[in-house]
Amino acid sequence: ENDENQDRGNWSKKSDYLLSMVGYAVGLGNVWRFPYLTYNNGGGAFLIPYAIMLGLAGLPLFFLECSLGQFASLGPVSVWRILPMFQGVGITMVLISIFVTIYYNVIIAYSLYYLFASFRSELPWATCSPSWADENCSRSPIVILCNVSLTTSEIIQANKSWVDTNNLTCINGSQVYRPGQLPSEQYWNKVALQRSSGLEETGVIVWYLALCLLLAWLIVGAALFKGIKSSGKVVYFTALFPYVVLLILLIRGATLEGAGKGISYYIGSQSNFTKLREAEVWKDAATQIFYSLSVAWGGLVALSSYNKFNNNCYSDAIVVCLTNCLTSVFAGFAIFSILGHMAHISGKEVSQVVKEGFDLAFIAYPEALAQLPGGPFWSILFFFMLLTLGLDSQFASIVSEETITTTIQDLFPKLMKKMRVPITLGCCLVLFLLGLVCVTQAGIYWVNLIDHFSAGWGILIAAILEIIGIIWIYGGNRFIEDIEMMIGAKRWIFWLWWRVCWFAVTPVLLTIPLCFFIFYFHRPTYGTIEYPDWGIAIGWCMILFCIIWIPIVAIMKIIQAKGNIFQRIASCCRSAPNWGPYLEQHRGERYKDMVDPKTTTNRGLYIDYISLIIGINI
Repeated sequence: ENDENQDRGNWSKKSDYLLSMVGYAVGLGNVWRFPYLTYNNGGGAFLIPYAIMLGLAGLPLFFLECSLGQFASLGPVSVWRILPMFQGVGITMVLISIFVTIYYNVIIAYSLYYLFASFRSELPWATCSPSWADENCSRSPIVILCNVSLTTSEIIQANKSWVDTNNLTCINGSQVYRPGQLPSEQYWNKVALQRSSGLEETGVIVWYLALCLLLAWLIVGAALFKGIKSSGKVVYFTALFPYVVLLILLIRGATLEGAGKGISYYIGSQSNFTKLREAEVWKDAATQIFYSLSVAWGGLVALSSYNKFNNNCYSDAIVVCLTNCLTSVFAGFAIFSILGHMAHISGKEVSQVVKEGFDLAFIAYPEALAQLPGGPFWSILFFFMLLTLGLDSQFASIVSEETITTTIQDLFPKLMKKMRVPITLGCCLVLFLLGLVCVTQAGIYWVNLIDHFSAGWGILIAAILEIIGIIWIYGGNRFIEDIEMMIGAKRWIFWLWWRVCWFAVTPVLLTIPLCFFIFYFHRPTYGTIEYPDWGIAIGWCMILFCIIWIPIVAIMKIIQAKGNIFQRIASCCRSAPNWGPYLEQHRGERYKDMVDPKTTTNRGLYIDYISLIIGINI
């Protein structure tokens, strides 16, 4: 009843929005990617290009998207009334978000499985269990195998540690030396995933992962069944709890022997400033900032579209971006302190135990936790933290259900108001069914494939076109006037930095990682397993399906326009008549002649209906 926008609704409180954005900003990448990148790119030296890329590329694009969504009170597709010819960019954002949503909830399912598995007196991956481990299972980097005579007629090859435990004797000259596999690694592959030999061997659906995936979608659906009114309350826990866990893990890790060595490798005395001369380091910094802030995925526009018109989106952007980056640095201390202890007790260098991505979250860190006193408790905390981080990303960030439901909201606001619960649950059900391929025995290969292509150059193209369309075609100065209608007039010196970044610096910096992705493309692999050609083809088809709508929609808009080709292009490069503030009370003199955005022509309804059937909004 207190909503400023009665049609779409608003955040109940400013804190709901800020915590949702913080939940969006702090994701799994802060825990399992940033610390590794920092270690791998010179330690503390990496923070220099990271901070520069934040100020020149990340923050300007973040502020732009927050302002865009709040000004028009529209989702990532409908907001392109600002520049109809570029509406395909919004469709690309939504489609890529859908692909990411499918596999991201699978990662949540992994976290749920490990969380449930941790409720035991001893962690199941603490030792090499005979029920699933093979002879290569060992905490030692080198495992010794030898032949053992059990009976006069039976000779087997066994792990020497097992031979010694059972008071047996190796046959002279039968010793074989092989690289050892950690019990946590074998548990991940053989028990949790039941991993097949490759993408071509699909196998069966792993039933317990499928149930965890279903539970994950039920949690997401329950948090979103009232839209931002319910998700805005859930984030009070899911956004803040990870900080509590990271602080607990950091305190525990700092008390362990060897923690100092791990931290020195992360960001201390082992920092290598000569790395700053390498272009790869600057590329990694630009890429990490871009994906860490999750700009150009549609979620920023979606979440900001529920703000009240005069909300100070400028200060919000500063707070959320700084929170994201500081959390990444903070998480690295918690991770490396415990990895340093693991390296110490195993007699290895920190470089031998440091991993990223799945290997860090489900192999290296669980192995380290299993060696701590009270391992199950620390494991429960860690995987519950991963669960909350993942859930935040599902219903409060770019792969959020809000990106999808906001698009439907803009298409059919009255229908969405009456049937939000069944529509939200229907979306969750469809995405759950699409994700079942990711919980087969070949599921991890599908997850890795989708991640490799969907989080690649397609979203960078969308980001570059977004900033070109809004700043260069719609007009940067005009867009600044739009922002000032919301946050009040500012002096020219205030906008100098933003003009420099928006008009020149940010597009150039975004082009750097795009060029790396295109010209230095490498085939995805999972460990040492390479993908077949048909798998690579599926990956390319997936991302091409997402970006093909950019030229298709542009051509459709030009065909629908009137006049010669130049007049049609010029017409499509002008804002639609219904572009502007959603509510009449905010339009002022600049938008006093604006067509009410709540009204739609019959022809527009027909196009929207056909678009909805095929999954897009033209």
